[in-house]
Amino acid sequence: MKGRKRVLGVVAVVSVLAIVGAACSSDNGTGSSSPGTSVKKGGVYRTAIEDFGFTGAFDPTGEYLGTAFGLYSQLLLRNLVTYKHVEGSAGDVIVPDLATNTGTVSSDGLTYTFTLKDGIKFGPPLDRAITSEDIAYAFQRINTKALVAQYGFYYAGVIEGLTGDGKSADTAISGIETPDPKTITFHLTQPTGDFLYRLAMPAAAAIPKEVAGCFTKAGDYGRDLIASGPYMIMGSDQLDASSCDTVKNSPIAGFDPTKFMKLVRNPDYDPSTDSPDVRSNYVDGVDIEIDTNTDDIFNKIQSGALDGSLASTPPAPVEQQYLTNPDLKGLLHSDPGDRTWYLFFNFLTPPFDDIHVRKAVNFIIDKAAIQKVWGGPVHGDIASHIIPPTVLPGFPADYDPYASPGNAGDLDKAKAEMKQATEYDTNGDGICDASACKNVLFINRSSPPQVDMTPIVQTDLAKIGISLKPRELDTSTAYTTVATVNKLIPIGANAGWGKDYADPSTFAVLFQSSGINCSGGINYANIGMSAAQAKECGVTAQYNAATAKGAIPNVDSEIDQCNKDSGDTRTQCWVKLDQDLMENVVPWVPYLFANAITVVNKSVTKYEFDQFSGTISLCHIAVNNTATMSL
Repeated sequence: MKGRKRVLGVVAVVSVLAIVGAACSSDNGTGSSSPGTSVKKGGVYRTAIEDFGFTGAFDPTGEYLGTAFGLYSQLLLRNLVTYKHVEGSAGDVIVPDLATNTGTVSSDGLTYTFTLKDGIKFGPPLDRAITSEDIAYAFQRINTKALVAQYGFYYAGVIEGLTGDGKSADTAISGIETPDPKTITFHLTQPTGDFLYRLAMPAAAAIPKEVAGCFTKAGDYGRDLIASGPYMIMGSDQLDASSCDTVKNSPIAGFDPTKFMKLVRNPDYDPSTDSPDVRSNYVDGVDIEIDTNTDDIFNKIQSGALDGSLASTPPAPVEQQYLTNPDLKGLLHSDPGDRTWYLFFNFLTPPFDDIHVRKAVNFIIDKAAIQKVWGGPVHGDIASHIIPPTVLPGFPADYDPYASPGNAGDLDKAKAEMKQATEYDTNGDGICDASACKNVLFINRSSPPQVDMTPIVQTDLAKIGISLKPRELDTSTAYTTVATVNKLIPIGANAGWGKDYADPSTFAVLFQSSGINCSGGINYANIGMSAAQAKECGVTAQYNAATAKGAIPNVDSEIDQCNKDSGDTRTQCWVKLDQDLMENVVPWVPYLFANAITVVNKSVTKYEFDQFSGTISLCHIAVNNTATMSL
C-alpha cells in the first residue's frame, strides 16, 4: 500500500518535533477548519498523484491498493456493512451500509443473514435497484480464478462452496442464498469472528452483472465501474450498457488510468439510505490528475491550484515549510497509517534461500538512514518487527532481534551471520564471494522516497558482498512484477503493507500459502509453497532446489491457531508468530511503521482521515472553492 516522500535536507525533522504536534492532525477530524466555522457543501477536491499504482486496474474484485480502497468505500461502492471513514478506533467500527443492520448470526456462528434497505440503486447508466443477487454476484466474481481476486483467501474455504478456482462468474455459490431480492444469507464452513470485516472489503460490494459480466479478464471492469455510492465516475451516464459490445467499445470517459479520474455526484444516490456519520458528502466532486512531477504537485497545493494531496507526500524542503512556518500551521496532517514498509526476500532465489544471508541483511541495513530519507520521525517509527503496534497492541516495546547502535546497522553481526552461509561465503570471512551474490536484481519504485533509498540499500549490502542491480519502476509495474512468481524477483523495496481491517490476521495473510498466486500474489517470499503451486507457476526447478535446502518453511498451522484463539490468548499468539517470523523465517527487513502524510491548502475547510483505507477521508472533507470539472 502506498506512500511516498523525498529525502530530507540539512535540517532534520527531529529538530522540529515540538512543532509537529501542532502541525499534525491530532484533532481527530477538525483539521484545518476554523473554530465556529460552518461546513458548507460544494466545490471540488482537486488533487494529483504521480501514478495511480493500482494493483488490479481498479477492478474491485482484484484491486488491493489502499488508495483504491478509499475511493471505493468512501465514494463509489456500497457494501452490506462499512465503516464511518474517520480516524482512530472509531474508524474501525463496523456499521450498516446496504443492509438494515449488521446482520443476524446463528448461535453456532455459521450463518449470517442480512436484509437490504429500500431505495438503494446503481447509478447511471443502469439506474436500477440493487438486489441481493448483485451482492452474490460479487462473490461469484471472487470465486472466478481468471479474475484474480487478490484477497480471495478471506472467503475461499470460509464460505461454503467458495473455492477460488471457479471457471465462470455465472456459477452460483452453494453457501450463498438469495431467497428474495432483499435477503442474502451466507453459510460458513467454520465460525469466523471477523466475517463482518471481510464483508466490508471492496470486493464484496454490490456488482451489476450486466456490465461487470462483460469482462472475463482480470482488471478489465475497472474502466467501467458502475457506482452504488454517493459519487460516480464522470461520464457514466453516457455509457451504452445495452450490450457487452457497446460496453467494451466505449469506456467511461471520466477515468483514464494514465491521465485522470474524475468523480461527480451520483444522481441515483439517496442520502436517506445512508448516514452523514458514514458519508457526509460535502464536495460536489473529486478531480484526480496524474502528474509525474512530485514538486509540481506540492507547488500547486501551495498556490491553490490544487486543494491537497491524496497519496503523495511532500519533498523535504516543502515539508520543512509546513513543519516550521506558522502560516502553514495545521495544513500538514500525519495520521496513524497502520502499515509497515519493508524489504522482502524471495526464498526461491539464491542467495536468499539461506536464512543466514537474510539475517545478515537485517543486521546490516541502516534503518536510521532510511527513516531520514523518508522524512524523519513525522513519517513513522523505525520498525523492528512485522505487525505495527497500532494493529497489535501489547507487543513488547523493546523487541528488536536485529538491534544496532543508533539503528544504523551492525557490520560485525552481519558478517557473523554471513559466515554461517557456507555455500555463499566459502572462505568464512563474512563476505559473500559466490556468483549468486553478484548483480542481484533489486526492484524498487521510481519515485521518492523509495528511489532515494536505493543507494543506501546498495551500499549496505555491498559491505557483506551482495551487489545489487537496481530496476526502478512505476508503482503499478513494480507491484505486478514482484507479484508474478515466475519472474523470480530476489529482493525488493517497492512494497509496503497496511492492514485490511483491524486485526493482526490481515498481516499474517502475507505469509500463508494461500497468499501465493502465480500473478497478483502477496506472499513474495513464497512461504509455504507446495509442489503443485510451483508447477502451476512454472518454478518447479527453483522450488525443488530451495526445498532440498530446507528453505521453504510453512507457518499455515500457526496462523490457523491464532485465528481460532480469542482474547489475550489470541493477542499473544500473534506476538509469538511475529517473533517467529522475524527470528526463524526472516521474510523481510521491516524498516518503518509508517504514518500517512497529507498536505492540504487553506481551501480545505474540514479535514478527516479514514482509518480503514489509510487515506484522506474524501467523503467527510469540505472545500470552499467554486471549482467545476469538465472532460
